[in-house]
Amino acid sequence: MRVNWNYIKLAFLSVAVIALYGFADHRSKQKKVSDVAIKFVGEDNLYLTEDAVNKLLIQNYGPLKNRDKEQLVLNTIEEVIESNDMVKNAQVYLTVNGELISKIVQRKPIGRVEGVTKFYLDDLGKRMPLSRYHSARVPIITGKITGKSLEDAYVILNYINEDDFLRKNVIGIHIEEEGNYQLRFRMENFVVNLGGVDNLNMKFKNFMAFYAKASKDNSLEKYAIVSLEFNNQVVCTKI
Repeated sequence: MRVNWNYIKLAFLSVAVIALYGFADHRSKQKKVSDVAIKFVGEDNLYLTEDAVNKLLIQNYGPLKNRDKEQLVLNTIEEVIESNDMVKNAQVYLTVNGELISKIVQRKPIGRVEGVTKFYLDDLGKRMPLSRYHSARVPIITGKITGKSLEDAYVILNYINEDDFLRKNVIGIHIEEEGNYQLRFRMENFVVNLGGVDNLNMKFKNFMAFYAKASKDNSLEKYAIVSLEFNNQVVCTKI
């Protein structure tokens, strides 16, 4: 009977590969976490610090450095980090060298509500608590705070943030009542009566035309109220 050495060699090679893979896998599981790194993605303003994240992880897991890698459940660590009110999402992974890295995207405030309860309105229209580490420079929202008026304020803020001039100059939204909103500007004394959130594009287009002409005429300081709530026109009240 003739022996097929090729089959024997192939079988031996397969066993060797499986053994090496198993050994490497065993060695990998025996490795420990060499270091822990917290990285914030995007905004430079930190509403949450590295120390705060590390304390959060230690409270839930104890010290992670020098912990066996096989003891870690990365998805669970991500969920713990995302449980913090300042975090939008987190990605946790281990490098080949055993470094545990957490990449964190913070929530982004676009308005600050000043009422009985103080909080931010974030870029998803959700309530976000104030941070003890950093205060955001965003428009202040005052007046009659309700669920509907905050939804409208979110619409207005989104529009403002799409325009470079408005983003730099609008410092406040005052809610007279639902459907009746006022804007306050950084360098001007007049109040802009916006009305509701309908036809925002036309309202701001009319306002920009008025502002350009009044700036050219040096007459901006003469006005106390600029009303945009009337159909396709700007009505001004002088001081």
